[in-house]
Amino acid sequence: MNTHSNSDATTNNLPSISITPASVMNQLPEQFFAKLVQNVNRQVAAGHDVINLGQGNPDQPTPEHIVEELREAAGNPQYHKYSPFSGYSFLKEAAAQRYKEDYNVDLDPETEVAILFGGKTGLIEISQIMLEQGDICLVPDPGYPDYWSGVALSGAEMSFMPLTEEHRYLPDYSAIAPEVLEKAKLMFLNYPNNPTSATAPYSFYEETVQFAAKHNIVVASDFAYGAIGFDHEQPVSFLQIPGAKEVGVEFYTLSKTYNMAGWRVAFALGNKEIIRLINLMQDHVYVSLFGGIQAAAAKALTDSQQCVTDLVATYESRRNAFFAELEKIGWEAKAPKGSFFAWLPTPNGMGSEEFATLLLEKAHVAVAPGVGFGTKGEGYVRIGLLTSEERLQEAVRRIGKLNLFK
Repeated sequence: MNTHSNSDATTNNLPSISITPASVMNQLPEQFFAKLVQNVNRQVAAGHDVINLGQGNPDQPTPEHIVEELREAAGNPQYHKYSPFSGYSFLKEAAAQRYKEDYNVDLDPETEVAILFGGKTGLIEISQIMLEQGDICLVPDPGYPDYWSGVALSGAEMSFMPLTEEHRYLPDYSAIAPEVLEKAKLMFLNYPNNPTSATAPYSFYEETVQFAAKHNIVVASDFAYGAIGFDHEQPVSFLQIPGAKEVGVEFYTLSKTYNMAGWRVAFALGNKEIIRLINLMQDHVYVSLFGGIQAAAAKALTDSQQCVTDLVATYESRRNAFFAELEKIGWEAKAPKGSFFAWLPTPNGMGSEEFATLLLEKAHVAVAPGVGFGTKGEGYVRIGLLTSEERLQEAVRRIGKLNLFK
C-alpha cells in the first residue's frame, strides 16, 4: 500500500503557476483600521485593561423577540430552499411599511426596495453599477472609508468634498469645480454622519436634490444611523424630500437600529432604475438571504419599535454621561445630535495618530484617529458610545490623568 501523501512532497517537485492578480486589486485602499486593531490586541496581550472606543460595532444584543423569530423560522422547510433571487416580498413590504410609519415616505416594495447583504454591500455595488474609468464620484472628507473601496473597484476617480466644523460638516456644493461636475456621476452623503456625528437639516437635502438634478449626479444617501437621533429630534431621511427618488437612493441597515450587525440585512430604497440595476447585479452574485433571517428581519421592522426607543435612550444617556466627564477634564467638544459616535478635537494641535497612540499606550484607551477617515479628519479622533456609562467615564478619567487639557 502506498502511504506516501501529497504533503510529503516538496513544492519543488510539484507543478506551480504564477499568481497575477487583476490590476484593480493593487488599487484598493489600505485598510487603515487594521493597524488600530493590531495595536489594541498587542496591549490586551500584554495584560492591560483596554477600553476600546475605536470601533463601530454595537455592544448590545439583538432584541429577544427578533432572535426568537429566527429560531422558529429556522425550522420552516420553506426556508431551507433557495430564496427568491431578489428576496421575499414580505421583507420588502416590511421595509416600505417602516419608512411610511417613520418618515411618511411611500415606497413600492417590488420596484423601489432592494434587499442587501448588509449596508456595506450596497455602498460598494452602487459604485460598480454607476461608475467606470473616467467618471468621478463625489465623496465626503472625512467619511466612511468603504466608499473609497467601491470607487476603486469600479476604476473611477474620487473628488473629495470637505466637511468642516465651520460649515456644520455639510458639503459646500458651490465650492466644487466645474470640471469636476462635468465628470461626476455619483455622490455619497451620510447623515447622521460617521465619523463626525453631524446631522443634516431638511433644507440641506432640498438643496441636494436641486444640485443633483442640475448636474445629473446620482445621490447615494447612507442612512445607517437614521434611527439614532437625540434631544427629541428625528434624523431627516433623504427620501422625505420631494424629487429625491428621481435623483437617488438611500441605504438603510438593521445593524444599528436593532443591534443586528452580524445578521447582514439592509436595503436600498428609492429610484426604480437604480433598484433594478442593484437587483440585476445581485442576480449574478447572490441568491438572497437565508429565508429565516428575512423572516426575523421583517419581525424587527413590523413589531413594536419600543426596543429602538430604548436603544436610542441608552445611547443618549451614555452621551450625556461621557460629555459631563469630558467637561471635568477640560476637553471641549460639541455633543453629537445623532449616531453613536463623538468627534473630538485633539489637544494642542497634536496629530490624530500620535494622540491615539498616546491614549492607547499611556491610558489604555483606544480611539479612532480622524485621519483614517480622510485628510480633513486630521486633528480629531472618533470615539464610539459602545460600552457602559461606567466604562466611558473611566476612559475619560484615565485620559484626564495625562493632563493634556489643562
